[in-house]
Amino acid sequence: MGQLKSFRDLLVYQKLRSLHLDVHNETLGFPKFELYELGSQVRRSSNSAPALLAEGWGSRHTNIYIEAINRALGEIRETQHHIDVAKEKKYLSLTRFQELDSRYEECGRMLEGLHQSLSTWKDTTRTGLVVKEAPAEYITPPSKSLDHCFTVTLQLDESFPWLTAPLTPNTYHLTPTTTNP
Repeated sequence: MGQLKSFRDLLVYQKLRSLHLDVHNETLGFPKFELYELGSQVRRSSNSAPALLAEGWGSRHTNIYIEAINRALGEIRETQHHIDVAKEKKYLSLTRFQELDSRYEECGRMLEGLHQSLSTWKDTTRTGLVVKEAPAEYITPPSKSLDHCFTVTLQLDESFPWLTAPLTPNTYHLTPTTTNP
């Protein structure tokens, strides 16, 4: 397989998107009162798994992509729960349920494999290089930071002696006031 250029190139994304369309079509046969209950829930969760992969793909940071894969796995398990319920309510035949469930299991295994392979890249960008934030422009370079701080502090003390003078009531021309009982 060549280099992946888009989330659309991921086989697991293609399978999950196809599964969503199949599940969506199945829910259209649910009783009318279930279209906005179980039907809506299974459509949403089945669509979330491929959508999360697409969203995670857009991140430069591997950790965020791994988190998207974990969330997609959660959506797969949620969808499996919903199709379990649909089977129990007799909205899906046993054969159709088994076919959808086995396809979701396959996608789950594929995502687990993707997760494991990306985990070796943890704390990296997607190019495999360690992510390091560039120092901000206003920060003193580390090579002279401590000595430089001492020098600047001493210069301030000499230039503004009142900064380091001990505080007394007369420092700010305060006079004590007496209170009447």
